[in-house]
Amino acid sequence: MSTLDEKIDAILTGPPYGPGSAEAAARVFTLLREQVIHAASQSEVYANYVRHWPIKVEHAQSIEELPYIPVSVFKRNPPLALVPSDKIQRTLLSSATTGQEPSRIAIDAPTAKRMTKGVVAILRDFIGSARRPYLVVDSAETNANAASLGARGAAIRALSPFATETVYCLKGGNLDIDDEALGEFIEQHGDKPVIVYGFTSILWTKLITPLAAKGKTLGMQQAVILHSGGWKKLIAESVTKEVFNITASQVFGCQKEKVIDYYGMVENLGIIYPDCIAGNKHAPAFGAVVIRDPLTLKPVITGGTGIVQVCSALPTSFPGHLLLTEDLATLIAEDGCPCGRPGSAFRFVGRISKAEVRGCGNIDRQRIA
Repeated sequence: MSTLDEKIDAILTGPPYGPGSAEAAARVFTLLREQVIHAASQSEVYANYVRHWPIKVEHAQSIEELPYIPVSVFKRNPPLALVPSDKIQRTLLSSATTGQEPSRIAIDAPTAKRMTKGVVAILRDFIGSARRPYLVVDSAETNANAASLGARGAAIRALSPFATETVYCLKGGNLDIDDEALGEFIEQHGDKPVIVYGFTSILWTKLITPLAAKGKTLGMQQAVILHSGGWKKLIAESVTKEVFNITASQVFGCQKEKVIDYYGMVENLGIIYPDCIAGNKHAPAFGAVVIRDPLTLKPVITGGTGIVQVCSALPTSFPGHLLLTEDLATLIAEDGCPCGRPGSAFRFVGRISKAEVRGCGNIDRQRIA
């Protein structure tokens, strides 16, 4: 009989977007249920939560019935972990709003390895497997701390398997443009396939907007631009995704379709959700997404909007298998996206208001402490 680790590794070896929604859901459900049982055996705090879930794990018939936890339970120090402290290789920190406590995610070596494999598998499906020069629209200091890494640093590192070399084009505390580093990168690689990554708001405010104001074009026709997070500031400035994509493509000199926004969070590390050619997002074969009605917390039907629950079969160092986020999305289709990827197609529409989420998800404040 295969061990849990072997089962997780096996699901990672297949296509990242494999069978249709019914078959994929059944396969990942079995693994997620086993993960919940394993996690409960490793943490009494988590086990207590699972015992109080309305449906016994053994009786659950679908992903939707398994016990999910709100991401807020990770806003604690020390972090909620499933392994001894001496096995924790790194603690990842979320990008918290000023004054708020960040999430802390405990990562051991096996989980870190799987999460890298997960992101690489997803990105290969979108941008291919070729390694190429990597331009980071951030400062090198963001990726400097090995023991405690923030969301931006984690995102930067996630693309390193695709890099032949890495160049940072911002510098200092104000993240000013490093004209020398950017100029040398363009001189050496401007006419070649390259990868560019930046946190959405930083990419926009620190590079795209200043260069656009000067009418500059970088001439990087074969660039693929990836960005994640930080939409709150841009939405406040009425910067839509369409405006972002058009302006970014003009500044870099590449096709608009090569500007790819993806959703990711440290609590769900190892899975990212890039925009497909139709503008939708998809869960991979080793994960799932459930969109729940804000009032009833029941799954919405196609066309409905609700709270996003992300699911992952990858982590074994923290209970990040079934997480209720603070984001809202609309379920666009099931197995019918024009891009050809099977399963649920969805689009994010914003954040939940500051009001507390009610229902089963509110158990965390009472029983996980």
